[in-house]
Amino acid sequence: MAAISSVGIGSGILTQDVLDQLRAADEAGRIRPIDLAIVNETDRQDAFNILDAGMTNFIDKINEIKNATLWDERAATVTSGTSVSATAIAKTDIQDFTIDVTALAIKQIEQSGQFGADTDLIATAAGSLNLNINGQDFTVNYDETMTLKDLKNAINNVAGTEVDATIINIASGDTRIVISSANTGSNQDITITDTDGFLSDDGGTTAGGTKLTTDFTNLQTGGDATFTFNGQSITRTTNEVSDLITGLTLNLEETGVSEVSIAQDRTSILTSFDSFVTNYNDNMKELNRLTKISTASADRGIFSSDSMIKGLKRTIQDMLEGIGGGVGSMVDYGFEVDKDGVLSLDKTVLEAKMDTEPLNTQSFFSGGDYTKADGSVVVLTGAFAEMSTIVEAYTNTNTLLDNFNTSITQKLSNLNDRKLSATESLDVKYEILKKRYAAFDAIINGLNATSNIFAQLANQSNN
Repeated sequence: MAAISSVGIGSGILTQDVLDQLRAADEAGRIRPIDLAIVNETDRQDAFNILDAGMTNFIDKINEIKNATLWDERAATVTSGTSVSATAIAKTDIQDFTIDVTALAIKQIEQSGQFGADTDLIATAAGSLNLNINGQDFTVNYDETMTLKDLKNAINNVAGTEVDATIINIASGDTRIVISSANTGSNQDITITDTDGFLSDDGGTTAGGTKLTTDFTNLQTGGDATFTFNGQSITRTTNEVSDLITGLTLNLEETGVSEVSIAQDRTSILTSFDSFVTNYNDNMKELNRLTKISTASADRGIFSSDSMIKGLKRTIQDMLEGIGGGVGSMVDYGFEVDKDGVLSLDKTVLEAKMDTEPLNTQSFFSGGDYTKADGSVVVLTGAFAEMSTIVEAYTNTNTLLDNFNTSITQKLSNLNDRKLSATESLDVKYEILKKRYAAFDAIINGLNATSNIFAQLANQSNN
C-alpha cells in the first residue's frame, strides 16, 4: 500500500485515502479473521508447551520411582557412641551391630637430630640416602650444596607416595626434619641409610651423618587398628574399614563402643513419593485450568473443547483408582485424592506398611512377588510401572501429545500461508485499482480543463 501517491491530484475525487479505506475494509473481511485465528493457535501452542513440559516431568518422575533400585538405598546410623562413623551403599545387608574400638591405626614417625635452621647444609660432598618404607626402597641424592629444606623437598619428590617429610622449628636454633609414613599400620617401618657417609653432623663442616641416619629418633611406631565386631576380634592397618561388610564403610574415630544400624533409606523413598504427589497435583491443576468450561470467555480454558486434552485429564484422574495388580490400591498405602482432585500422602500409613509388610510394599510399588493373606504369591508389575504405561500412551514420541502438537504446528503453518496468499492477492488488486484511479483521474482532469476553456470562451462572448 503506497504511502505517497499522485492519485487524486488532478480531480481531488479518486484519492489515495479512498483506496486506503477500501483496502482496510477488505483486510477486515479477509486478513483480520486469519490474524485472529493465528493468535488463537499461537496461544494454544504456548499453553500446550507448558502442559507438555509438565507431563514430561511427570513421566520422568514416575519412571524414576518405578525402578526397584529406589528400595535398595541404605542408611547407616550410629545409634549410640562416638567411636565410629558409618556409610552404606545400595543393597548393603540390613542389620544392627556393635563395634568396640580398642586401638586406632597410627603412622610411623621419625625425627632427625637438631639443626640450627632449615638453610643449614647437610653434607660436605655428593652422596645418596636409601629410604626404606614397608620394604620399598627409594634413593635420595644429595651434594654439598643441599640444605635441610632441599632435603625435605627431595624426599617428598622421590617418595611422596609413601612418606611425608616436613620441617619443624622446635625452638630457636632447634630445627628438625620429621618423616612420617603416608599410611597407617604396623607394617610402615621407616629406615634411612646414608650410603656414602658424607652427611654433616654440624651444619656441613664435618662428615658423619649422625643427625639424618644414626641420630634419628622414633617419635611414633606404626600400629594397627584393633576392634571387635559383635565380639569378634578384628585387626586392620587403616582406620577406614571398607572390607568388613560388603557395601559398608566404617571410619574408626576413637576408642570406645558404638552401636550401628543399617536400614533401608526411607528418606529417599519418601522424598521421591512427595515429589510424585507434587508433580501429580501440578499437572492436574494445569489440566483443570486448560479445560475449564465457562460461559465467560475470560474464564474458559483454551482446551475446553479439545477431546484429547480432556481425555488426558480424565486418564490422570482415574489412573490411581485402577492400578494395584488386583491385590490392593494406592489408598491402602496412604495415597488419597480429595473431592477437589488434590492428591495427598499420609506417610504414617505408608511407613506402617513398610514396617509390617516391607517386601509386599516394595512389590506393590515397584514389582515383584507379592504374598497374599492366604499364602499364595502373585507377581506384580508394580503400581508405578502401570502408571508409566498409561501416561506414556500420551507422552512418548509419535503418541497423542506429540500428534496434537503436530496438528497445532500444521494449522499455524496453513494459516500463515493463507494470510500470505490473501495479502498478495490484495496487493495485486489495489495496484490495479491504483493504476485505474490514476487513469480516471487524468480523464477527469482533462474534462475539467476543457470545461474551463469553454467557460472562458463563454465569458468573453458575453463581454
